[in-house]
Amino acid sequence: MKLSSKHRKTLQAIFDNPVRSDVEWKKIESLFVALEAEISEGRGSRIRVALNDVRAVFHRPHPQKETDKGALKSVRRFLKEAGIIPSKM
Repeated sequence: MKLSSKHRKTLQAIFDNPVRSDVEWKKIESLFVALEAEISEGRGSRIRVALNDVRAVFHRPHPQKETDKGALKSVRRFLKEAGIIPSKM
């Protein structure tokens, strides 16, 4: 799978230390799409994501567009469990 430079930058931002608080949720969703994850809408602001037989439920941030540090840690954990880490891209 080949990621665009935008998606690689988003992936790197997710795995940056210390954990960032300025990553826009729409960029994370775009990365999920580029990784060919299955995405479905849940109730309210929930989004269900499945990637490489790993499933997770996330809440879209609102009213802000940036993802908070706790949610970003959850995205990071989900991607690791799905076998996605920056050095392999």
